[in-house]
Amino acid sequence: MNWDWNVVEDFLPRFWDGVLVTLQALAAGALIAFVLGLVWALAQRSARVWVRRPVVAVTEFVRNTPLLVQLFFLFYVVPNFGPSMSPLTTGIVGLGLHYSTYTAEVYRAGIDGVPAGQWEAATALNLSRARTWRAVILPQAIRRVVPPLGNYVIAMLKDSPMIATIGAFDMLGEAQSFSNETFTTEALTVVGVAFIAVAYPASLLIRALERRLVR
Repeated sequence: MNWDWNVVEDFLPRFWDGVLVTLQALAAGALIAFVLGLVWALAQRSARVWVRRPVVAVTEFVRNTPLLVQLFFLFYVVPNFGPSMSPLTTGIVGLGLHYSTYTAEVYRAGIDGVPAGQWEAATALNLSRARTWRAVILPQAIRRVVPPLGNYVIAMLKDSPMIATIGAFDMLGEAQSFSNETFTTEALTVVGVAFIAVAYPASLLIRALERRLVR
């Protein structure tokens, strides 16, 4: 099969539309995952059983069910009982909620990695619990978890094509639609190269950041 640059040229407008959807889903989904993951991590350490146990149950359930099933549930089932969302919004919420359960474990590991002496020093200084978290524990924990969180951003990028199943056409969704209409494969190749072009430099950046934080 010969490569046809004219096909690539015809696909480019739809490709850029898909790139925009992918970046929107990735940026907003990562923001939700990072913020909500921290909430989950702090709630799991709560002394109140009625807070800790439901959060643990929810995060375990979300983490152990497929992302695709969660997207279908949010898009097709939730509107029967609550507000309906657009395909893109549903994809963002689904990605953010799913990956928040993983970032929660990253935050937990970072918090557990803070030396016990830091807690003791904060107690000796008579710092409140809230100030201890805000000024002593979280700054040290966040520094430790930046590289793992970056790895989850790359994982979210690779999982973002799943949102096409509910109608939010990202890069791959646009490529599949175009290929089905034109019976060509150039669009799929372009998208494959695009994913590599984004993910590989990002992985190198995360490695460099990790080395810098270690030093």
